[in-house]
Amino acid sequence: MTKVTTLEKALESIQDGITLMYGGFGGIGNPPTIIQGMIDTGVKDLCLIGNDAGFPSIGIGRFVSLGRARKLIASHIGSNPIAGQLMHEGKMEVEFSPQGTLVERIRAGGVGLGGILVDIGIDSVVAKGKESIELNGKRFLIESALTADVSIVYAKKADSFGNLIYDKSARNTSPLVAMAGNVTIAEVEEVVPVGELAPEEIITPGVFVDMVIPTKGVNWKWVWE
Repeated sequence: MTKVTTLEKALESIQDGITLMYGGFGGIGNPPTIIQGMIDTGVKDLCLIGNDAGFPSIGIGRFVSLGRARKLIASHIGSNPIAGQLMHEGKMEVEFSPQGTLVERIRAGGVGLGGILVDIGIDSVVAKGKESIELNGKRFLIESALTADVSIVYAKKADSFGNLIYDKSARNTSPLVAMAGNVTIAEVEEVVPVGELAPEEIITPGVFVDMVIPTKGVNWKWVWE
């Protein structure tokens, strides 16, 4: 049974108020067709989880800049000044998580753990409101695992079962994000028949992917508008 479907069908899973996790780094590896679809359908009030806020006109930043996210969990937002403005105006809650900690929280969610122990930020604002424990004579913060109602990722190639191959840095965070979604949608550049991908090439096994949609690519009109 093929997992290849249409953008319209995939967007049915992305409803107002859900938690949505996205792969990529600085817009690279964000799925452009899905994000444009989210913008076109008018979905809003999302809790977004990803490495960063993209740029105002690139990647997830296009959605953030429209003010449709109620919360963002990320490692930084400095590349998107509109995200900073929304945060300071109280229009979007931002939870900062150090990059390594954020990735481990996503990994923990993907493998079914409840959280992780870290020693990063113990004596800083990062520790505010968080529990800590002592283990083997050392103090750790308890960081909760992260999961999402829907995860979206961008891949170079997929087969019809949803096995994925990524292209260079576009792989950033995506394999872990794909594991942590209750529903995972992969936007891909090329779809091939099952059996065409060599097992050692596959980065994300199809068992973690629910839907595959062919990309329409980046419309540079979106970027420069």
